[in-house]
Amino acid sequence: MKYMLVMRATDEAYAGMGEVDFDKMLEIVGQFNEELIRAGVLLAAEGLTDPAEGVVVDYSAEQPIVTDGPYGETKELFGGFYILNVASKEEAIEWAKRMPMTGPGFKTEIRRVASIDEFPQDNEWVKKEREWREATGQL
Repeated sequence: MKYMLVMRATDEAYAGMGEVDFDKMLEIVGQFNEELIRAGVLLAAEGLTDPAEGVVVDYSAEQPIVTDGPYGETKELFGGFYILNVASKEEAIEWAKRMPMTGPGFKTEIRRVASIDEFPQDNEWVKKEREWREATGQL
């Protein structure tokens, strides 16, 4: 089963990261990533840039509205993610407990990634997606 570990932190927690030596942070995260790779569970891992560099597309109006910066209040920002292929939610939780970026203001949300097999297989769009996934080596 695939699980996404969504890394979240408050503004204060991110500000505190600025005090950590960048090379040291890369070493700590790199060691964790190496553990995931050795265990054979890492499928993807990405960090995100500063939310101020992003945009938000809001669909509340008839025409989508695009605004700069993070969405609404930034109490907890989504800073990156891991996608793991593990046997259970409990195993995903155990990996999340070992995350290197921890402390007050840091959280990891764990969500199962739905498989294409969970959708109606006779649907034409599901069939097209399955073909694409097979052609690109994802299935």
